[in-house]
Amino acid sequence: MADSQPAPALPEVSREPFGLFTFRAPEGVLWTKWRAVQAAMSREAEQISRCKETDDCPPAARKFADAVQAASSGDLRARVETVNIRINQAIRYVSDYQQFGVADRWSSPLEALASGMGDCEDYAIVKYGVLRGAGVAETDLKVLLVRDLAVRQDHAVLAVRIDGRWLVLDNRRAALLETNDLPHFMPLFAIDQAGVSLFAAPYASRMHHESETELLPAANDAAYAGGGQTLQLLL
Repeated sequence: MADSQPAPALPEVSREPFGLFTFRAPEGVLWTKWRAVQAAMSREAEQISRCKETDDCPPAARKFADAVQAASSGDLRARVETVNIRINQAIRYVSDYQQFGVADRWSSPLEALASGMGDCEDYAIVKYGVLRGAGVAETDLKVLLVRDLAVRQDHAVLAVRIDGRWLVLDNRRAALLETNDLPHFMPLFAIDQAGVSLFAAPYASRMHHESETELLPAANDAAYAGGGQTLQLLL
């Protein structure tokens, strides 16, 4: 018998959203889109910072700076609720086909606030940027891409960890719900400062999220005819 100690057992439940483990997603479309958003947020940070020092502050940057200010003090849950409601009211939902004529396009925070329009990813990205600017730890913020089985559509939300629980900020509701209270959400991807991760789930196949392809809009259920599709890694 070997003298080596057995490897420690993995916990049965992850501390990630939905209690599922995640692993780094392969390079592909989602990585490209997220890196572009991160680069845009870095460029916009200088413009936002000028709002504190000068009157040279475009309306979108002012909206962002005001949202950060509103979320910078007080009870964390109340701050997060304020951001969810404020951004939901600042942006009118339109599909990317309506706004840009393409199936899926991710806008930076100031782009979305400047137009006042966007789809679910855009809401989530603005909320991510605002809460990060308000001092919430990046490790406690994740953009989640899910399949909403209740309406048979892809969806994106922001998840924020508060006291060890992941609460969801959804553009379709003002109230915050825990990920474990959303059984109709099939988790697909988690996106944060470290990049794009896949959820490990107890099923061998899953449906693709709209953001993995430029071919079809979220509402086109023909893309999902015949049930789940086997995962194709985006290399």
